[in-house]
Parts: sequence; structure tokens; C-alpha cells
Amino acid sequence: MDDLTRLSHQLDVKQSCCRAIIETPRGSRNKLSYHPETKLFRIKHLLPKGMSFPFDFGFIPSTLGADGDPLDILVLMDEPAPVAALVEVRLIGIIKADQTESGKTQENHRLLGVAIPSYDYEDLKSIDRLNKQVLSQIEEFFITYNRQYGKEFKVTGTGGPKEAIRVIIDGSR
Repeated sequence: MDDLTRLSHQLDVKQSCCRAIIETPRGSRNKLSYHPETKLFRIKHLLPKGMSFPFDFGFIPSTLGADGDPLDILVLMDEPAPVAALVEVRLIGIIKADQTESGKTQENHRLLGVAIPSYDYEDLKSIDRLNKQVLSQIEEFFITYNRQYGKEFKVTGTGGPKEAIRVIIDGSR
């Protein structure tokens, strides 16, 4: 198997679509992360009892964020995807955030996308149309998750599909 971080993201600006690799399925307490050196996924963290990933979590291949890792994406889909699934997604926006660890602060945004195909989310085209309570819960999940590991995650805003695309273009390698 080739290095999954180097696959083409196949960004389609007109359709607001790209590819994502799922690391952690919705409902999992295990936070998995991909390691290009071994080409395997390993358990990085275990969430506390009662806490699990609200949606599938992964990365956009052939990108690099400010933290040195591929750009993160939360994927809304009808059922959890298996680890290492390649998913076509329609970008709906971005949660902009600063993350502080050991006194060092850097941007660590979360892209949001909808799996293609999807029955539950097929009409969702923008973060502005996402239920505000669901968006608030997603933001709170990332705040709480990071706090568990001694990090501060501060939401600084949100943006729509065009901003998400711009972040992918800027982070493409």
C-alpha cells in the first residue's frame, strides 16, 4: 500500500468536492491516526467513557496544515465508515480554530464535509445551513477532546465552502 497522505485529493473547485481518508469512525472512543512510515493506523488516544466522535474524522490527502499534519476533516454521512475508507466529500465549510499546547499557539482548523452519496445530508451545501445546535456540539466536542490532552482549542469562527476550498488550495503539497 502506498502512503495515503500522498494520494491526490482531487479537489474539484466548481463542485466543492474532494477526497478524504477516514481515520476515526463516528461513535468510536479510539482516536486513530495514520502513520506514513508504517502505512498503518494506530490508536493515539482513548476518549473517556461517555465521549465518542460525533461524525467520521479523517484527513485530506496531499495537504499540510499549520500543525504539520494533513488537513483535518469531519465527514457527515449516514453510517460510520471503516478505518482507511476513501470517501468522496462535498465541502460545506470550516471551523476555524487556534490550538495551544505547551504555550505554543497555531491554527488547527477543522474542515466539514458531507459524504457523497448521502441520503441524510444530500441537501446540505453550506455550514450556514447546518443545524446551529449540531454545529455548537461539534465545536464543544473539539474543545473538550483537546482539553483531555492538555491542549486548548479555541474556535475563532466559521467559513463556508469557498473558504474550505481556499484552505485546501493553500495547504496542497
